[in-house]
Amino acid sequence: MKNPILPGMFLASLLSLLTIGRAGAQQQHRMVRMARIVVDSNQLDAYKAALKEGIETAVRVEPGVLTLFAVYEKDHPTHVTVLEVYASEEAYHAHLQTPHFKKYKETVKDMVRSLELLDVNPIGLATKPG
Repeated sequence: MKNPILPGMFLASLLSLLTIGRAGAQQQHRMVRMARIVVDSNQLDAYKAALKEGIETAVRVEPGVLTLFAVYEKDHPTHVTVLEVYASEEAYHAHLQTPHFKKYKETVKDMVRSLELLDVNPIGLATKPG
């Protein structure tokens, strides 16, 4: 079985796709986190639907949620990684208290087999406009 840890180059590629909008010192105040999740294979479609709904809502209604980028491994579709970028640590904590995040957590509580949260530091955050 392959190691579920994302290779460093893949993480760097994810970071390079982020739309942050501001450069330089302001990026240092952002909170960046990676969530590595293993989902029950019998509930994968329901999990993906709940995650997608939660992500779309958070980005649409929370000004402090800058980017939520979810992917799953081609060879191991139950291995999901979410890259999260918040305007600040306060924005992250506010996100945890929103009704849509609480709904997501309640919906998926019996679908998730494991969850690992990693605080990470961005090396570069850039994307093409438009």
